[in-house]
Amino acid sequence: MRQSFHDRDALLIVDVQCDFLPGGALAVPDGHAVVPVLNRYIAHATEAHVPVFASRDWHPHGHVSFRQRGGPWPVHCVTDTEGADFAPDLELPSDAAVISKATTADADAYSAFAGTGLADTLRSRNVQRLWIGGLATDYCVLNTVLDARKANFEVLYLDDGSRAVDVKPGDGARAVARMREAGAIPVRLADVE
Repeated sequence: MRQSFHDRDALLIVDVQCDFLPGGALAVPDGHAVVPVLNRYIAHATEAHVPVFASRDWHPHGHVSFRQRGGPWPVHCVTDTEGADFAPDLELPSDAAVISKATTADADAYSAFAGTGLADTLRSRNVQRLWIGGLATDYCVLNTVLDARKANFEVLYLDDGSRAVDVKPGDGARAVARMREAGAIPVRLADVE
Protein backbone atom coordinates (compact mmCIF):
# COMPACT_ATOMS: atom_id res chain seq x y z
CA MET A 1 0.00 0.00 0.00
CA ARG A 2 1.54 3.29 -1.13
CA GLN A 3 2.06 5.94 1.56
CA SER A 4 3.38 9.47 1.64
CA PHE A 5 4.09 11.99 4.36
CA HIS A 6 1.35 14.57 4.97
CA ASP A 7 1.10 17.77 6.99
CA ARG A 8 -0.62 16.06 9.94
CA ASP A 9 2.14 13.43 10.25
CA ALA A 10 5.18 13.03 12.48
CA LEU A 11 8.08 10.60 12.34
CA LEU A 12 9.02 8.97 15.66
CA ILE A 13 12.39 7.19 15.88
CA VAL A 14 12.45 4.91 18.93
CA ASP A 15 15.63 4.34 20.97
CA VAL A 16 18.27 4.02 18.25
CA GLN A 17 21.04 4.30 20.85
CA CYS A 18 24.57 2.93 21.01
CA ASP A 19 23.82 0.43 23.79
CA PHE A 20 21.22 -1.22 21.54
CA LEU A 21 23.63 -1.59 18.60
CA PRO A 22 26.14 -4.42 18.07
CA GLY A 23 28.84 -4.12 20.73
CA GLY A 24 26.51 -2.26 23.08
CA ALA A 25 25.44 -3.35 26.55
CA LEU A 26 22.04 -4.60 25.31
CA ALA A 27 22.61 -5.17 21.62
CA VAL A 28 19.66 -5.90 19.37
CA PRO A 29 20.62 -8.48 16.73
CA ASP A 30 21.21 -6.64 13.44
CA GLY A 31 20.21 -3.40 15.19
CA HIS A 32 22.67 -1.33 13.17
CA ALA A 33 20.77 -2.24 9.99
CA VAL A 34 17.92 0.11 10.91
CA VAL A 35 20.11 3.22 10.75
CA PRO A 36 20.41 3.66 6.94
CA VAL A 37 16.75 2.75 6.52
CA LEU A 38 15.62 5.24 9.15
CA ASN A 39 17.86 7.88 7.56
CA ARG A 40 15.83 7.45 4.37
CA TYR A 41 12.57 7.91 6.29
CA ILE A 42 14.08 10.98 7.97
CA ALA A 43 14.99 12.39 4.55
CA HIS A 44 11.43 11.82 3.28
CA ALA A 45 9.99 13.46 6.41
CA THR A 46 12.34 16.44 6.20
CA GLU A 47 11.54 16.95 2.52
CA ALA A 48 7.82 16.97 3.41
CA HIS A 49 8.37 19.37 6.36
CA VAL A 50 7.12 16.72 8.78
CA PRO A 51 8.43 16.96 12.37
CA VAL A 52 10.86 14.31 13.60
CA PHE A 53 10.86 13.01 17.15
CA ALA A 54 13.46 10.70 18.68
CA SER A 55 12.92 8.84 21.94
CA ARG A 56 15.71 7.55 24.14
CA ASP A 57 16.17 5.56 27.30
CA TRP A 58 17.79 8.01 29.71
CA HIS A 59 18.34 5.97 32.85
CA PRO A 60 19.89 7.08 36.12
CA HIS A 61 22.45 4.83 37.80
CA GLY A 62 20.68 2.03 39.68
CA HIS A 63 17.61 2.04 37.45
CA VAL A 64 14.88 -0.46 38.34
CA SER A 65 15.23 -2.24 34.97
CA PHE A 66 18.84 -3.23 35.70
CA ARG A 67 19.67 -6.73 36.95
CA GLN A 68 21.40 -5.29 40.03
CA ARG A 69 17.95 -4.01 41.09
CA GLY A 70 16.16 -7.22 40.13
CA GLY A 71 15.21 -6.06 36.63
CA PRO A 72 15.60 -8.12 33.46
CA TRP A 73 18.34 -6.12 31.70
CA PRO A 74 22.04 -5.36 32.00
CA VAL A 75 22.99 -1.76 32.78
CA HIS A 76 22.24 0.26 29.63
CA CYS A 77 21.58 3.80 28.36
CA VAL A 78 22.73 5.53 31.53
CA THR A 79 22.30 9.31 31.36
CA ASP A 80 25.23 11.14 29.76
CA THR A 81 27.17 8.01 28.78
CA GLU A 82 28.26 6.97 25.29
CA GLY A 83 25.88 4.02 25.46
CA ALA A 84 22.94 6.40 25.79
CA ASP A 85 23.99 8.46 22.75
CA PHE A 86 22.04 8.12 19.54
CA ALA A 87 23.73 5.97 16.89
CA PRO A 88 26.50 8.12 15.41
CA ASP A 89 25.30 7.53 11.83
CA LEU A 90 21.67 8.37 12.61
CA GLU A 91 20.95 11.59 10.69
CA LEU A 92 18.52 13.32 13.02
CA PRO A 93 17.70 16.85 11.89
CA SER A 94 18.93 19.66 14.14
CA ASP A 95 15.34 20.50 15.11
CA ALA A 96 14.37 16.92 16.03
CA ALA A 97 12.49 16.78 19.34
CA VAL A 98 14.22 14.43 21.79
CA ILE A 99 11.94 12.51 24.17
CA SER A 100 13.73 11.12 27.24
CA LYS A 101 12.00 8.25 29.04
CA ALA A 102 12.53 6.08 32.13
CA THR A 103 14.40 8.99 33.71
CA THR A 104 13.73 8.16 37.37
CA ALA A 105 15.33 5.26 39.24
CA ASP A 106 12.13 3.55 40.37
CA ALA A 107 9.97 3.61 37.24
CA ASP A 108 10.55 1.86 33.94
CA ALA A 109 9.03 2.98 30.64
CA TYR A 110 9.15 1.06 27.38
CA SER A 111 6.83 3.49 25.59
CA ALA A 112 7.86 6.93 24.37
CA PHE A 113 4.47 8.08 25.69
CA ALA A 114 5.03 6.89 29.29
CA GLY A 115 5.35 9.93 31.52
CA THR A 116 6.76 12.15 28.76
CA GLY A 117 3.79 14.30 27.72
CA LEU A 118 4.38 13.21 24.13
CA ALA A 119 0.69 12.81 23.27
CA ASP A 120 -0.04 16.41 24.30
CA THR A 121 3.00 17.67 22.41
CA LEU A 122 1.86 15.90 19.25
CA ARG A 123 -1.70 17.19 19.58
CA SER A 124 -0.40 20.74 20.09
CA ARG A 125 1.30 20.37 16.71
CA ASN A 126 -1.88 19.00 15.08
CA VAL A 127 -0.31 15.59 14.47
CA GLN A 128 -2.82 12.85 13.65
CA ARG A 129 -0.62 10.11 12.22
CA LEU A 130 2.74 8.73 13.36
CA TRP A 131 5.37 6.82 11.43
CA ILE A 132 7.13 4.73 14.11
CA GLY A 133 10.25 2.59 13.89
CA GLY A 134 13.47 1.81 15.74
CA LEU A 135 14.62 -0.51 18.51
CA ALA A 136 13.42 -2.87 19.60
CA THR A 137 10.31 -4.16 17.82
CA ASP A 138 9.21 -6.39 20.69
CA TYR A 139 9.70 -3.87 23.52
CA CYS A 140 9.93 -0.11 23.07
CA VAL A 141 8.57 0.04 19.52
CA LEU A 142 5.67 -2.26 20.42
CA ASN A 143 4.72 -0.31 23.53
CA THR A 144 5.08 3.04 21.78
CA VAL A 145 2.83 1.89 18.93
CA LEU A 146 0.21 0.47 21.33
CA ASP A 147 0.17 3.70 23.37
CA ALA A 148 -0.08 5.78 20.20
CA ARG A 149 -3.13 3.78 19.16
CA LYS A 150 -4.66 4.12 22.66
CA ALA A 151 -4.18 7.88 22.30
CA ASN A 152 -6.08 7.68 18.96
CA PHE A 153 -3.18 8.43 16.64
CA GLU A 154 -3.07 6.60 13.34
CA VAL A 155 0.15 4.58 13.11
CA LEU A 156 2.36 3.40 10.28
CA TYR A 157 4.85 0.86 11.66
CA LEU A 158 8.22 1.01 9.87
CA ASP A 159 8.70 -2.69 9.33
CA ASP A 160 12.08 -2.37 7.61
CA GLY A 161 13.24 0.28 10.10
CA SER A 162 12.83 -1.88 13.21
CA ARG A 163 14.52 -4.96 14.68
CA ALA A 164 13.54 -7.29 17.52
CA VAL A 165 15.49 -8.55 20.53
CA ASP A 166 13.70 -11.92 20.30
CA VAL A 167 14.51 -12.96 23.87
CA LYS A 168 12.09 -15.78 23.11
CA PRO A 169 12.16 -16.85 19.46
CA GLY A 170 9.24 -15.28 17.62
CA ASP A 171 8.81 -12.31 20.01
CA GLY A 172 9.30 -9.89 17.11
CA ALA A 173 6.71 -11.57 14.92
CA ARG A 174 4.25 -11.67 17.83
CA ALA A 175 4.86 -7.97 18.46
CA VAL A 176 4.13 -7.12 14.82
CA ALA A 177 0.91 -9.16 15.02
CA ARG A 178 -0.14 -7.24 18.17
CA MET A 179 0.56 -3.90 16.50
CA ARG A 180 -1.49 -4.90 13.48
CA GLU A 181 -4.35 -6.05 15.72
CA ALA A 182 -4.24 -2.62 17.37
CA GLY A 183 -4.65 -0.98 13.97
CA ALA A 184 -1.07 -0.11 13.02
CA ILE A 185 -0.27 -0.48 9.33
CA PRO A 186 3.14 -1.93 8.42
CA VAL A 187 5.01 0.06 5.78
CA ARG A 188 8.37 -0.31 4.03
CA LEU A 189 10.52 2.19 2.15
CA ALA A 190 9.40 0.67 -1.14
CA ASP A 191 5.85 1.80 -0.25
CA VAL A 192 6.80 5.46 0.33
CA GLU A 193 6.05 7.95 -2.45
